[in-house]
Amino acid sequence: MRARRIPLRRSLVVRLLATSVLVAVCAIAATAWLAVTTTTSAIQQEQGQSLANDANVYRELVGYAATHKDWNGVAGQIDKLAEQTGRRITLLDEDRALIADTKASGPSLRAARPSATVDALNLDQALTGGTEKIDPRAVGPYRLTDTERDRLRKVADDEVDCLRATDQITGVVKDTPSRRPIVVLPPGTQRFLVPGEKVCASVADASTRTESAALTKLQTLVKNCLSDDGDTFVDITPDFRVTTAEDDDNGQKVQDDPAAVACVESQRKQQLRPFVAPPALLFVTDPTSGVPEPRFTLSGTNTLRIVAVVGAVVVLAILVMVIVGLRLVRPLRALAEAARQPVDSQTRVPVNTGDEIGYLATALNDLAERREHTERQRKAMVNDVAHELRTPLTNIRSWLEAALENITPTDPQLLMLLLDESVLLQHIIDDLRDLAAADAGSLHIHPEGVFVNDALEQVADAHRSAAETAGVQLRTHTAADPEINVDPVRLRQMVGNLVSNAICHTPAGGTVTIRSHLIDGQLVIEVADTGIGINQADLSKIFDRFWRADRSRTRATGGSGLGLAIARKLAEAHAGDISVASQPGAGTVFTVRLPAVPPAEPPASGSRHRQPEPGTPVP
Repeated sequence: MRARRIPLRRSLVVRLLATSVLVAVCAIAATAWLAVTTTTSAIQQEQGQSLANDANVYRELVGYAATHKDWNGVAGQIDKLAEQTGRRITLLDEDRALIADTKASGPSLRAARPSATVDALNLDQALTGGTEKIDPRAVGPYRLTDTERDRLRKVADDEVDCLRATDQITGVVKDTPSRRPIVVLPPGTQRFLVPGEKVCASVADASTRTESAALTKLQTLVKNCLSDDGDTFVDITPDFRVTTAEDDDNGQKVQDDPAAVACVESQRKQQLRPFVAPPALLFVTDPTSGVPEPRFTLSGTNTLRIVAVVGAVVVLAILVMVIVGLRLVRPLRALAEAARQPVDSQTRVPVNTGDEIGYLATALNDLAERREHTERQRKAMVNDVAHELRTPLTNIRSWLEAALENITPTDPQLLMLLLDESVLLQHIIDDLRDLAAADAGSLHIHPEGVFVNDALEQVADAHRSAAETAGVQLRTHTAADPEINVDPVRLRQMVGNLVSNAICHTPAGGTVTIRSHLIDGQLVIEVADTGIGINQADLSKIFDRFWRADRSRTRATGGSGLGLAIARKLAEAHAGDISVASQPGAGTVFTVRLPAVPPAEPPASGSRHRQPEPGTPVP
């Protein structure tokens, strides 16, 4: 079947290419999202390192501000921090006046945005990571004297010894920024007071003159903050826990009231302000450009947008792939289902598309038609073989049964009849064997140097007796006597089949002529008769197995129906062909064309073992 050109718009290649491009776009989008995510993560890590350096600088300078009343002497501190971080560190006051700078000749930062504001009384919780607004190192009037510290240290040591002796608890004494000692217990330690047990004196209950004076002043400030008359009860511990209550007999104490806590915080700032450095603007910048390092971030909105777009693209790609896949698979499934049908119920697949699938459906329909034709031929051949074998076997059985029943005497005439039937049966079997070998590709020929005229004369001599019996004149006419490389046995078999067929179809008084000549490097052998001829409609069928122009003719009158099929196979085995031309009432001409290849070397002398002639009885 001739291949059809499929339009590009219908081609599976184009459709698959479009699908692949879509998948590639989805992959690129996913890759872009992954790249953005990875880059953002890397930037966040770099940003985290930068923030860690900034936070360290901030904490160091806040510590300096908490322990000094001004910024005098801070230059050495920022030079040390600049050397550690490799950054330019600049401090300006709230009026943008220079306090200290690690690069005197650097770009001006008066209009730049500060990295943070350094204020010990108003901490940047994003940089400290805590919840306190006031740096604990800012102690101001709460700083203990050496004498007070030594006295509280002795109380703390006694508490540690008491805890170890009574509760087997090991505590540690540590100093707070105000130099007040505290006892730190192991994590998860709980004390249970037993009645009658000795209670250890706690350093937390001990007070000093310095702290009492400062707390008294703070209580006054908090009272004034809470009420106009200042009569509210306020009690503040050294760790700035506040307890308040109404100033009457029925007043109920309230601990850590939000309003009181806010007042304590604001009044502490007012109380500590004279003891800490004033607020300053901190700039942590690149040493060369004088600008802060860029901070890249992917906002939550942008992240959601990327996720939404990528998700939509992926969903669209999946839908397109599913639709395209279903459209491609549906006709393929129909083709597969049709191919699985048995030969006797083979159905045709509708051709609905003009692409490769439609072309495949057309080819499958053609294949189904050829399968049906082959199956019909097979069945017909089986029937013909059974018919051809039945006649000689029936004759042999009939004569043998007659002999067993003494109806027919067992004499040489009976044996000759049985031998003739056996030879005919052997001839049919040999023909079938040759055809089976040709179909299987195992029909081997044994070429050798042969003089064509000698071989043709042998064929004529072998069939002359049959021709005389039929009243047909058999003649040979050769224009040359070439020596070519062919299988002599198969050549005689092929020409003999054609001569036998011609004698059978030539009436008495007719002529069968064997001719040979060379044309353009080919050996041409013609077997012509003056017989009844063949209809033009039957010329294409005469080489089919068991075919006869006259269906009423039997094997006895029309041969086995295999001779011409075997002749064609033998011609093809010699790389040649065979053709026929006929005119009803005027005769038929069979033409064999074989390549006239001369032998490679002279024929070997002496006899050569050859296979027996087809039809020769096997002893």
